Amino acid sequence: MAALTTRFTEMFGVEHPSSRAACSGSAGRARRRGRRGRGVGVPHRAHAAHPGGPRRRDRALPGDDRPPFAVNLTILPTITPPPYAEYRDAIAESGVRVAETAGNLPTEHVEALKPHGIKIIHKCTSVRHALKAQAVGVDAVSIDGFECAGHPGEDDVTALVLVPLAAAALDVPLVASGGIADARGLVAALALGADAVNMGTRFMATAEAPVHDAVKQALVERDEHATNLILRQLRNTSRVAKNAVSDEVAERLAEGADFEQVRELVAGARGGPSTRPATSTQGSGAPASLRPWSTTSRPWPSSSRG
Repeated sequence: MAALTTRFTEMFGVEHPSSRAACSGSAGRARRRGRRGRGVGVPHRAHAAHPGGPRRRDRALPGDDRPPFAVNLTILPTITPPPYAEYRDAIAESGVRVAETAGNLPTEHVEALKPHGIKIIHKCTSVRHALKAQAVGVDAVSIDGFECAGHPGEDDVTALVLVPLAAAALDVPLVASGGIADARGLVAALALGADAVNMGTRFMATAEAPVHDAVKQALVERDEHATNLILRQLRNTSRVAKNAVSDEVAERLAEGADFEQVRELVAGARGGPSTRPATSTQGSGAPASLRPWSTTSRPWPSSSRG
């Protein structure tokens, strides 16, 4: 089947309108798998212990074989604030072609990275934030509906509502994110006005993903109710897999606990691979099996069921 061409595929030089989202715990091979699937892979900044990480990742590949991958810079409250300026320097020096920013307005990142010819995709959760990002010069916007894993924002607007509103308001290419796990989600997103889709949890449930088998199995067995929204009381909402640890975090905060009283839990200090509070979408039950990465990144080869 011929590749599907959109503004996203043309801007980023990929064959398929898909992006592998930055997921904690699954980024080890994102850039190579992105190349094989011909979409954009996004390793997470948190997986580089220091700013040398992006340099090592990129230089592990021959210069002519660099896949279309982006490095993620999340601009949200964290336990340990990252050295953003050093990360930006490492990204620029490594020859990375795309940066994905997320969270707060990425003005500093845009001003520092654009002169190096780096394209910037900004991930946000509302139309007003998307317009602000467009105004400061990002090349594309990734919009997260309430169903998404990780940080869905505080407005609780689903992708079905948010994507067409953003598509109507923006001039730059739009990536739809949140609950998308197969070709049905891709077709729906394109019909709503998006130029590409962003999938994270779905790629964790692939045969090659460097994720513990217990986590993968849990992902394919879960349904749409198997997530918790934690840290809502702190206005730093995160959607994570429902398990004993995330249940305890939610219960403690509901009873009036402050961050220090759940810090150890959200940091993953307690529990095994399948019980830590890993981010997970409401669509985590959609993958019925652990398919190969390459077929997941091309989710429309023969039918709308992928």
